[in-house]
Amino acid sequence: MKLISIKRETKTEGRFTKKMGVLLTDVTYIKKQFLSIPYKTLHKYRETYYGEVKDCDDCQLAR
Repeated sequence: MKLISIKRETKTEGRFTKKMGVLLTDVTYIKKQFLSIPYKTLHKYRETYYGEVKDCDDCQLAR
């Protein structure tokens, strides 16, 4: 049994960008888990319509 593991999870979230306005996109979270309890988010990113992978710090959550 592993004590520390890493899990990837994808959620649909609403984002706001200046160029496109409101955008619904799939955001992937990479989380570190201790005994199957998530305690730290290592990275979160989203994939654009054109297939580019962008960091979620580029866009704001609210308008």
